[in-house]
Amino acid sequence: MRVNDRYLSFYYVPDTEYMPIEIDKSRTALLIVDMQHGFVSRPRLTESSTELEKSDALRWEPFYKKCEEVIIPNNRRILDAFREKEMNVCFARIISLKKDGSDRSIDQKGTGFNAMHMMQGDWEGEIVPELAPKDDEIVVLKTTDSAITGTNIRLLLHNMGIDTVVVTGVLTDQCVSGTVRSLADESFKVWLIEDACMAATEEIQRNELEILNNIYCHVINTDELIEALK
Repeated sequence: MRVNDRYLSFYYVPDTEYMPIEIDKSRTALLIVDMQHGFVSRPRLTESSTELEKSDALRWEPFYKKCEEVIIPNNRRILDAFREKEMNVCFARIISLKKDGSDRSIDQKGTGFNAMHMMQGDWEGEIVPELAPKDDEIVVLKTTDSAITGTNIRLLLHNMGIDTVVVTGVLTDQCVSGTVRSLADESFKVWLIEDACMAATEEIQRNELEILNNIYCHVINTDELIEALK
């Protein structure tokens, strides 16, 4: 069953059965994926930056603008709501543990965009200050796309009695998708927040949300989530 009429794939168009958006606060955790400067902040261009670096930054400008104006603010709203209700909050971020990056999975050793290599202490690897973790909030480091495959967070969530995870972050079609699919395979209920996650383009975003919705998760928006938490 589905919860709304948005992002319906071929499999679910005839389905007319609906379920309410209900969230058990005692068994639900928030997982914010890869909201790091290296992904959501504009690159620090200098006079020595190449024309290719400048043109690439321009190509990504719609994504950075969406993150700045919509994705980060909505993540903050969700974060504030979870903290206010003293619910569990978790973060995942990509960080290499080896200086040469040899500990990264094969997909993170790729070329182009996937060749990004971030170490502890690098500005690019830090979570943006608007979403900075607080004491007693779990932060896991991963060298994989999926936060479930690459860390012990699945065990931690089970230990805390969590069976439902609200997922936000970037990039929707990469690390967010990998995490959502892994959570579903581990039998967690997953709520993916459509206006608190983002892919490189709006087209990729729509396509991936349609693929994930109703099979691996339920796609809802920030307002719907906050209303359900009331």
